[in-house]
Amino acid sequence: MSFTEKATPNETCLFFARHAHSVYSADEYGRPLSERGYQDAQRVTEILKTENINRILSSPYRRAIETVEGISRFLGIEIERKEDFKERVVASHPVEDFALAMAKLWGDEQFAWPGGESNQTARARGVHAVNRVLETYPGENIVIATHGNLMVLTMNQFDSRYDFSFWKQLAMPDVYKLTFEGMQWREARRLWVPQ
Repeated sequence: MSFTEKATPNETCLFFARHAHSVYSADEYGRPLSERGYQDAQRVTEILKTENINRILSSPYRRAIETVEGISRFLGIEIERKEDFKERVVASHPVEDFALAMAKLWGDEQFAWPGGESNQTARARGVHAVNRVLETYPGENIVIATHGNLMVLTMNQFDSRYDFSFWKQLAMPDVYKLTFEGMQWREARRLWVPQ
């Protein structure tokens, strides 16, 4: 199938777009893209232009929305905000050592920092959201702007190669095309090429 053909009625393609680089702030919902992030978001638009996109869904976080605003404008498709695609909650308060906190979370599926989500809980949220998309929009090509941790945890449900090591090497932004036959995972292919 060429890049410009529409998916078959049984084939649904999800384009997971991890958000581009953002300006750090404690405001998770309002954190904007950095200058570099805006430039990379333009590259995300270029990648997605050839994919015959039917729908654009996004985490409600500003940095995710801004990553796909370009493709939204280009196609004239409104971005639908979906709470279930927001980033996994690490803890109720900022952690002192983020790398250590993440290693602990990925090392124990059921462990959660106070006020945070375990891998098991966050993955269940992501998989539930993906299943709803597959059931609601069969045969469509759908962009899902999300976050690295939730994206990899969700992909891990379908293929164990997408693990902590994979998450650590993920680019920001990054784009993966996930192909499903009905509700069945077929493959994932990386579309983002780091410069």
